[in-house]
Amino acid sequence: MIKVLFVCLGNICRSPMAEAMFRDLVKREGLEHEILIDSAGTGDWHIGSPPHKGTKDILTKYEINAEGLLARQISVQDLQDFQYIVAMDESNVQNIKKLIQRDEDVHIVRLLDYIDDQIGKDVPDPYFTGDFEETYELVKKGCMYLLKDLRRNHNI
Repeated sequence: MIKVLFVCLGNICRSPMAEAMFRDLVKREGLEHEILIDSAGTGDWHIGSPPHKGTKDILTKYEINAEGLLARQISVQDLQDFQYIVAMDESNVQNIKKLIQRDEDVHIVRLLDYIDDQIGKDVPDPYFTGDFEETYELVKKGCMYLLKDLRRNHNI
């Protein structure tokens, strides 16, 4: 099974949005038994909280299920359990790298790195920008390219 972990700062906006959207995409493609999807934050401020209202609203608008999503903090164990650690921005990447304790073979990438022609590679944090629509569109595109990459690299 391929294991993908989406990571942002607090795990209430971008990464749960990506988790829900990628789950929806994977399910529509009939790959839910091939890919395990989760999300986490680098910070601990929102542990146990549901997604931000803006994230829930945008997912509801596009009929994407967000039930059961609760914020959690990324752990050292996640670096061993997940083949793909997909961060929302470079700051998240740097915070994740601080968790590496030895020469672990951890694949950390920003979501928008999967899009070759994407100019900005960081997904803006709607917690600060207020623009959940922009974040939704970027995450949607990134998830499509991520799935394309997984299909190619894992023959699924």
